[in-house]
Amino acid sequence: MKAFKTFAVLLLLFSCTFSGAQQLPQFTQYMFNTISINPAYAGSRETLSVTALHRNQWSGLDGNPETTTVSVHTPLKNEKIGVGLSYIRDDLGFENTNYVYGDFSYTVPLSYNVNLSFGLKGGFTSYSKQDADPLDGAEVGLTVYEPNFGAGAYVSSDRWYVGLSSPRILNNEVAQGEFESLERTNYFAIAGLVIDLSLDIKFKPSVLSRFVNGAPATYDATAGFLFYEKFWAGATYRFNDLSNFGAYMDYQVTKDIRIGYAYDLLSQEIRGLSSGTHEVILIFEPRLAKKTDLYKSPRYF
Repeated sequence: MKAFKTFAVLLLLFSCTFSGAQQLPQFTQYMFNTISINPAYAGSRETLSVTALHRNQWSGLDGNPETTTVSVHTPLKNEKIGVGLSYIRDDLGFENTNYVYGDFSYTVPLSYNVNLSFGLKGGFTSYSKQDADPLDGAEVGLTVYEPNFGAGAYVSSDRWYVGLSSPRILNNEVAQGEFESLERTNYFAIAGLVIDLSLDIKFKPSVLSRFVNGAPATYDATAGFLFYEKFWAGATYRFNDLSNFGAYMDYQVTKDIRIGYAYDLLSQEIRGLSSGTHEVILIFEPRLAKKTDLYKSPRYF
């Protein structure tokens, strides 16, 4: 039994290493972190928006994946233009990957309440590996930097949105000695809408699809609810992944600050190996009242 558990852990980490080399990090609360995958989202919140998210995947396993992301974006004085900056750190054992990218978007009104935004993302990805020297135990390692860019489109109203993007377009391959890392082109499709169930309860379904060469496509289907414009709760089912089911809760602490938590279960076959995946999010959006804001619809996306 112990040998089987050890083998299963190694298989789990191997599959994570393979998928991590192929795909960008995934998030259960993806609908609140759209800027990390689509640069056309920059400035769409109509105010300064700061998001910090930490994901501890497969908690309890040695060297388990951990991901931290921080993003900032805002519209400029010319409200058709949005800019942002995104940082993601992805750790797996002795290896880590850092993504630092700037975002730019330009919005074209299609109608009174429907906008089409185009976005560009540019920056670099750094790959690092730390190891112990077998002779004296001292830490040795290497770090490699690779530039990349991405693009996206985002169509939205106050009630629905659809986005298509590829945040990393170049296929970068790093191979130095025993260290090898692959960055493949990722494609994302995201969509969602808001449906009023009552005056104080709204239904917010959303979907996210990820496609990449050399790895199975994954699909997230989420059913979310918003209560009294303050409390979010929902559940996600992920297809073609080791973590099939997730749930999240978010709360608007003040008019400017929102916090949230998500939990993912591993698939039943390997559930005993880990206590699951934990994800926390913090969103800061200062709402500076203007006379023109009195009749604006609330931002649900």
